Amino acid sequence: MRLDDQLATPAEASPGALLQSLWSNLDQPLGHLFLQLLVIIAVSRVVGKLFTRIGLPEVVGEMTAGILLGPSLFGLLTPGAFAFVFPPDSLGALKLLSQVGICLFMFAVGMEVNLQQVRSSARTAVAVSQASIVVPFVFGVGLAYWLADLAGPRATFTGFALFMGISMSITAFPVLARILQERGLSRTPLGALAITCAAINDVAAWAIMAFVVAIARSASLGGAALTLVLALVFIAVMTLAVRPALPRWLGAERLAREEPSSGTLATVVCVAIAAAMCTEVIGIHALFGAFLAGTVMPDTAGFRDRINAYVERFSSVLLLPLFFAFTGLRTQIGLLGDLAGWALCLLIVAVATLGKLGAAAVAARLAGMAWRESLALGTLMNTRGLIELIALNIGYDLGILSPRVFTMLVIMALVTTVLTGPLLSWLGARSQRVSA
Repeated sequence: MRLDDQLATPAEASPGALLQSLWSNLDQPLGHLFLQLLVIIAVSRVVGKLFTRIGLPEVVGEMTAGILLGPSLFGLLTPGAFAFVFPPDSLGALKLLSQVGICLFMFAVGMEVNLQQVRSSARTAVAVSQASIVVPFVFGVGLAYWLADLAGPRATFTGFALFMGISMSITAFPVLARILQERGLSRTPLGALAITCAAINDVAAWAIMAFVVAIARSASLGGAALTLVLALVFIAVMTLAVRPALPRWLGAERLAREEPSSGTLATVVCVAIAAAMCTEVIGIHALFGAFLAGTVMPDTAGFRDRINAYVERFSSVLLLPLFFAFTGLRTQIGLLGDLAGWALCLLIVAVATLGKLGAAAVAARLAGMAWRESLALGTLMNTRGLIELIALNIGYDLGILSPRVFTMLVIMALVTTVLTGPLLSWLGARSQRVSA
């Protein structure tokens, strides 16, 4: 008997039957998805706000909320409720929505990258950004020798070593920008230098990541070469054809409007989706296309900022928490239950911090900055956050990372990001006194 029939004949329906019918409706795919959305968004907002009260970025709290909703806490404390809210057969829709959210987020990140600023960056920015990529990349490749037995089921050693290297090299450009904004450092020399270094780092790191994904997804060297050639052709088309054509497609009047029209938004979204689709078909993941689409958006009269406000608000409130939760469902801290597991995890955190923070600080010092300012810049470059989680999920999906290594690297991403605030406060206070 359907629920509406039961409600129409209350005399024949017992309270138990009504509750059972309501429960069965909730257990349907759409009802289940709405339940997951409700739980994820509510918990993410609460934990995010708690983190802001202790001086940490809200996005770090949302990342932590994702892990708390996974088997590491929610599944451990209430396995029955966890199994009902997140049954394995319901995760397909959650994964697809989270992937859409990541593509929109990377599109927004691309719009925040100022390629003109990257091209005209000073010698210090180039030196720091390259050092903070090369040194941790080498450290990560070396660390892969120690962790080779823990690689994923479809990983070759080359793919695993390259992926460990890139996972050590990433800087979370969006999280770093928000930390600088919250601390009022965006317009300081340190903040401007950090933003430029992070932008160069992001462009270089994602180029390397595209290369690694092309190798991992291709069954042969010839297939990887073809993928890379197609990727280069796509980049050329986007930068040489689409970029100059977009202002004409959109029109000067629409670019200058205070509120973008629905037609303008539709055009922008179509460009982002088409670019994401192309890179997915090529074989280097949809988010690369979305990121590149953001970088080619016109910046006339602050057009990027206005579009970004729409995209970022929607993705950060609804879709990004789904990605954090989906990452948390894959993170099983119980896999690190023995002493050896935690020792390896601490080793990964130490290597990541030494390679990233240390290399950036030494490069800045050699370029003429004071030690405390150099260490503050290194601390900012050591911020990994959400961008690292995106890279780790790519590695997990490709079978390069096993659940155990994936969990260790997620913990590394959280620890290095959480440390940024306290270290920056300490070093920033000292730096201000020295500068004065």
